[in-house]
Amino acid sequence: MRNPILKYLKNLFASQRILGDGVNLGALAKADSLLQGLVNEKRIPGLSITVLKDGKSVLQKGYGYADLEDKRFIDARSTIFRTASVSKPIAATALAQMVSDGIIALDASFYDYVPYYPKKKWDFTTRQLASHTAGIRSYKGKEFALNQPYSIKDSIAIFKDDPLLFEPGKGYEYNSFGWVLISLAMQEASGVPFEEYVRHKVLHPLGMTNTFTPEWHADTTAADDKSIEVGIGRDSSERFSTALELTERIVKFYTKIRSGFREAIPVNNFYKLAGGGYLSTSEDIAKFGQAFLDGTILNPDMRSEFLTSAMVNGKPTYYGLGWQVSEDKKGRPYFGHVGNSVGAYSNLFIYPRQRMVFSILINCTDPKVQEVLDMAIDRLLDYTGM
Repeated sequence: MRNPILKYLKNLFASQRILGDGVNLGALAKADSLLQGLVNEKRIPGLSITVLKDGKSVLQKGYGYADLEDKRFIDARSTIFRTASVSKPIAATALAQMVSDGIIALDASFYDYVPYYPKKKWDFTTRQLASHTAGIRSYKGKEFALNQPYSIKDSIAIFKDDPLLFEPGKGYEYNSFGWVLISLAMQEASGVPFEEYVRHKVLHPLGMTNTFTPEWHADTTAADDKSIEVGIGRDSSERFSTALELTERIVKFYTKIRSGFREAIPVNNFYKLAGGGYLSTSEDIAKFGQAFLDGTILNPDMRSEFLTSAMVNGKPTYYGLGWQVSEDKKGRPYFGHVGNSVGAYSNLFIYPRQRMVFSILINCTDPKVQEVLDMAIDRLLDYTGM
């Protein structure tokens, strides 16, 4: 009989996997089996995962397909997904930079920066927007899947005339419209387009060369000239890619149906870039998480402020400023975010005690697989012995 470990190792390296040293193969095999099972059972079309321990790769692999029809495989280093609400920590990091630079004050009135926003019964602050305690409502009806070419400023027409759900600071309502308002305030306060500020303050410094805004897709896929260059910045020292290359690297987005999967409806997420619009690779998102472990971005006090849970009526919300801040079922502290968008599902979890980062991207609207992802993460955390 063939040695099962040798067979496993053969499959391991045949699947675009990168391994660090000293990995517990038993824990790794269990995690791998769980993730591969999601594809085999047709619960997801494809998945990309990057796991880092002390900044070194523990697991990096694509499962399933970026395109079911063309049978295009996923490469965790280069295949581009929608990141959904994992965009919020990226936006929050840019906001923290703006606060550090004295351009925005978290506890100043939002109206100091956007005076034309319709007045509500109560005033509210950027801090309350970032912590989902301002009373801004969540999506209604088909708003989750709009396909309108809104600018950030124009998009507030969707919700600007609605009342606050509660007095700011007295309740919690998770939503993405609050981050639309934050990105608008950042633009107005700085005089710089939100996406440009993020490029130069977050993406470029961290070397996130495979992280993009949706605008390149909308602006270039219809163009005849496939040599158009798009990139994360505007100066010649930064990496640029052709529209054709990017189109070939982006996944197809799917929705699960009873018989399998269908292509998701088209959406335009540019207006809610801060709340759920970025596109990226699992490797880039892991790189972003590692920067928080290494302390290479934000000073310790600012990092702590954004990663501390808000309190409502004396109880924690388990949400800081753009970051989920909680513990898993075994009591291990983590911070990060879960995301769900049209054609996308995402996880970013950072475990400071274990010095581990988990980045998972799936090309399907909420496939109901979080429990399995949690089990795979738990297996990999177990190998650290903590």
